[in-house]
Parts: sequence; C-alpha cells; structure tokens
Amino acid sequence: MNTSIASDWIQPALYQQPLENGMVKCVLCPHQCMVHEGKTGLCHTRQNINGVLFTLAYANPCSLNVDPIEKKPLFHFLPGSKIFSLATAGCNFKCLNCQNWEISQSSPQEVIHYDLLPEAVVELASNRQIASIAFTYTEPTVFYEYVYDTAKLAHQKNMKTVIVSNGYINEKPLLDLCPFLDAANIDLKCFDNHLYRKLTGGSLEPVLKTLKILKEQGVWLEITNLIVPTYSDAPEMIENMCKWLVDNGFEDIPLHFSRFFPANQLPDLPPTPIKTLLAAREIAQTAGMKYVYVGNVPALGYENTFCPSCKKLLIERTGFTVNKNFINDGKCLFCHTPIPGVWQ
Repeated sequence: MNTSIASDWIQPALYQQPLENGMVKCVLCPHQCMVHEGKTGLCHTRQNINGVLFTLAYANPCSLNVDPIEKKPLFHFLPGSKIFSLATAGCNFKCLNCQNWEISQSSPQEVIHYDLLPEAVVELASNRQIASIAFTYTEPTVFYEYVYDTAKLAHQKNMKTVIVSNGYINEKPLLDLCPFLDAANIDLKCFDNHLYRKLTGGSLEPVLKTLKILKEQGVWLEITNLIVPTYSDAPEMIENMCKWLVDNGFEDIPLHFSRFFPANQLPDLPPTPIKTLLAAREIAQTAGMKYVYVGNVPALGYENTFCPSCKKLLIERTGFTVNKNFINDGKCLFCHTPIPGVWQ
C-alpha cells in the first residue's frame, strides 16, 4: 500500500466550470461547490490546483473485497453470485448515521490505500472469475472518473458493473455513466426534504430524479430505505414515499427496508424496532409495491422472494446466502409469471 497518490495518476476532474479569481465550480453533483485555489469541495476528493479541478480519488481505493451480491443489497440481480467491491475515501453527504464515516469523511490522501488502476481492477476480478464489479461502501459519485474508466473497461470484457449510491449526482454525469452501468442500489434516506438536509446534508428532489433517470435508461434498480428512529420512521412519511414510487412506475422495483443500529453521530438512538420495520413493509405492500424486503434482521425471514401472482416461494435466503431459487428464465417456475430482474 501507499499513502500518497502517484503524480501521474492525478488528472483533471470531469464536470467543472472556471470562475473568476481562480475559483472553479464543480458541477458533478447538486452541491455545485465553488472551490477556491488549493481547496477541495465538500466531498474532499476534488481539488482546485491553479484554477483547475483535479480528482484526488483515482486508482487509489481504500477498500477492496469480494462480496455476495446480496450484501449490496441486490436481490433481483444475479442472485447467489459474487461481486468485486471497491471504494475510495470521500463522500458528498454528511450522514449522521454513517457506518463508514472514517473513510467517507476523509480525503483519499488521508487514508491508507491500494494503488490500482482501472485495468488492474478488471484484471483482479477476472482472475478470480468474478463477473461483476461494485463501486460501493462510500459514494461512487465522488470517485466518478475512476468509476467511469473502470466500468467502461469492464463492459469491454463483458463484465457487469454496479453502483451502491446515495443518488446525489447531476443529470449529465449520470447519463454519461449509464451506458456502462448494469445495476444500482440507491439509498432513499427519507421522504421529507427538511429531514433529508438534517440527516444527510443533501436534499430529496435530486435523488428522486436519479431514480427516474436510472429507470428510463434501463439500469436495473433496487432501493434501500434505512429506517432511523425519530428521523425516517413516521408511517405517513413511509406511506408518501411508497405512493410516490408506485405513482411513478416503480412498483416492480425491490424495496429494502433496513434496520438502523447506533453509529457515528447517533449513538444514543435505539435500533429500529422490529414492529416498525414490519409496519413499513405492510405500508409498502398496501401501496402496491410488489417486492418488499426487510434487511439487517435475517431471522425474520423477510428477505425471501415470493411470486406476486401465485404467492409461492421463489428465492429463499439466509443472510447473504441463497438456499433455493425457483426462478427459471426470468419467470416463476410454478405459474410462469415474469419476475423483474437480471437473472443470467
């Protein structure tokens, strides 16, 4: 490992606009930071050097792992498969409940990292006979250039690519990435703009726009809603979120309600009560969501997939392990109802 970035890997950041007095406006995400000479934006990954933004998050991942695809979580995308996962430091949110705050709230130059160019990422995954790569753990948007180059190379090798993201990205960079993106899990933190700002430092509307773009572009999509007590647990808010999803054509998209555990700046909150999670699941199903899962509580058995038509068990999961799979050629094995997802 190396704790500094090789100078020949630093490159100009995409999506920037020069301003007066040597300042630069970053237009990668909705924050649109105005960055002074020598400073970085809110995400700690894009630095103004002599009036030009450079990315500090290229070829320097701080985390590399081989994960089950279910850990992302993606339940309707190549179930039972492995995925090569990586992240650099940095994030464009300041989530009070962040589990990875040690790296998400740091600059890539402040953490121990690997030296790994996009070609090496694809080669490592290929050598392990892993057919998918995930950009995850922190926020892929802030290491966009690295994601883009790696995803493009991966597609040339017939490998699939995934982002696990907060969805806080502008339309143009997202549209540019979509041709090289196969799946995404987007964290929909809550469904109230005031609480969104309080909990994350971002806002709701850009995330909703990201969901629409991914759907329109044919990227397989799943949504995670972490239910944080006193922040995102109000039944009315969950009902409004699910109604918006159904009204905008997301009823076939898997929705993962996830249990909160105390972390970072919210150490005194209790874990999400089980009854709250089950109530959220019922609200979502009543609203018309067809595939609703409850995460971080595997003993409940609400991570299994059932056919919406004949109600039979299609995929049985224990934690991140697939025990049974009765989906054949994208259809229920019993009644032949098509099940949305990527199955091969």
